[in-house]
Order: sequence, then C-alpha cells, then structure tokens
Amino acid sequence: MSYKKADMSLWQGRRSHSDAYLHEKVECVHFRQLGSHGNKTYALLGYACDEGVKRNFGRPGARQGPDEIRRALAKLANHLDPLTKLYDTGDIECDGSELEAAQQELSEAVFHLLGQGAFPIVLGGGHDIAYGHYSGIRKYLNGSGKKGDMGIINLDAHFDLRTLDGKATSGTPFYQIAEECRKTGQAFHYLCLGVQPLSNIRDLYHKADELGVQYIEATDLHWGRIDEIREAVRKFSEKADHLYLTIDMDGFSAAMAPGVSAPSPLGFEPRIAVEVLRCLVQTDKLASMDIAELNPQFDIDGQTARLAAHLVGHLLS
Repeated sequence: MSYKKADMSLWQGRRSHSDAYLHEKVECVHFRQLGSHGNKTYALLGYACDEGVKRNFGRPGARQGPDEIRRALAKLANHLDPLTKLYDTGDIECDGSELEAAQQELSEAVFHLLGQGAFPIVLGGGHDIAYGHYSGIRKYLNGSGKKGDMGIINLDAHFDLRTLDGKATSGTPFYQIAEECRKTGQAFHYLCLGVQPLSNIRDLYHKADELGVQYIEATDLHWGRIDEIREAVRKFSEKADHLYLTIDMDGFSAAMAPGVSAPSPLGFEPRIAVEVLRCLVQTDKLASMDIAELNPQFDIDGQTARLAAHLVGHLLS
C-alpha cells in the first residue's frame, strides 16, 4: 500500500494549553489503529492523488490538497466535546499513474475506519476520490449487516458521469458507481447540486436523465431559493438509508475558491454548502464526507484551503 503516516508538524498554531484549537485536539495515528473506545470519533484521511485530474485534462496539483487543508484546519477553534476523538490517519498516495490501485487502497482504508466506529472525512485529491470512498462505505455496510440504499450528494459544477473509455478519471466516478449499482442490483441515488450547463456537454445531461440523477443547476443554487434547496435535500434523503456527501471545491465561485483544478466563475456561495451540510447532519444518516479538487498551486493567500477547512470545521462543530 502507498501510504504516508500522519505528520504532526502540519498541525501548528497558537497554543492555549486547553485544547482551544484543533491542532491541540488532533492525534496522529495509523488508520488501522484507532481502536474501539466508545467515544464519538472523527478520522481525517488524505487522498494524495491528481492522476485522475491529469487524465481528465485538468490542472494537476490536487495531490498537495490534503496537507494544505490540514494546515488550515489546525488554526481553527476547537468546539468538540472533550470526549470526542479527532484523528489524522495519514494519506493514501497514488504511486505514479496507478490511479485504480489508489482508489482500491482508499476503499480499504475507509472500510477500516468505519469498522472502528469512526466518521471518515477524506481530503483530496481529485474527484476520483469519490469512487474509492463510495466503495469503502459500501464494503463496510455489506459486511456489517447494514445493507440498504445509499444516497450520494455531490456539491459540484460537474456531473462527473463520463464513461470510462478504458480508464478512470476525475470525471468518471459517479458513472463507475452507477455501473457498480447496476451489476449488484442496488439503487443508484445521486443528487448533484450546482451543475454548470456550460461545463457539462449535452451527452452528460442525457446520461444523467437515463440514470435518474436529480440535480439543481448553479443558477438556482442561491440563498433566495434556500427553502426549495432544503426541501430537495430532505426528499432525497428520505429515499436512502445512508448518505455520503462529497464536495468538489470547483463548484464554488472562483472568487471564493480560486485554487481548484477547474475554476468556476459563476459557482455557488459557501453558505449554501454549509446549509446543505447542516440539513444532512440533521438526518442522522450521514455516513461519511470528502472534499475534492483543492489545488494549492493556484490558490490565492490560502483562501480555498481555508474554505475547505471551514467546511470540515462546520461538520465537526
């Protein structure tokens, strides 16, 4: 396995000696060694891979995303209960161009985290993160007797339903999931929020319709329609027994998130994502979450990394 141990040197900030900041709360461990202690547990796991972005003709650099999110998280205030555990469990790394192997290793790591009672928060990395992440959740649910329909909520400018054409990319993960669901006889429940018509060709809209994908385009994903958005999320959540949230940073307006693989000049605003996250947490069905496509090479003053960190911080608090 191409695995990098968690690095405590990334977790730096003002010291309080009372766990007032997340860098004072976090513990660095191997993803297989969380143990079982009965306390609420969050486990950060990096997916250091941008091979899928390269294959999809995007701007490489997302491989450095996990560490930049950690650096931004470190400085945030800690509002976790003292008994709640927060672990950094290191990175799954893509060895050269071995994307499919990295996805399989991510699947195994997520499976182990869930099996130890943790809530995984996976930090990417390209959006090919979604297939490996989903596979790990499904493997855990099948093996633990918690079978049932899984709903996928994707905050993103793109459907990411491109067909494989011989290999996986950052644009294929939800097509891969749909194919896996078809082969296993499971329902494919997919809600994509923030779709940009000019970033998705007509064939992708046709594919979304064929697969029964629900979506809200970016022009309708704004605070003036927040009640409709809440209702759409609520109704979608009722269809599934378990929910998986994935947030692609390129769905946000480039003014707020310039450091991404494919910037979006007309993207949505952060408080929409925070409200969707709040709605999902209230369902008590959310099983796992990830952040994709942060590209530090194109960030400005770390603002995209800070936005990603604040999304994770909202989940924690």
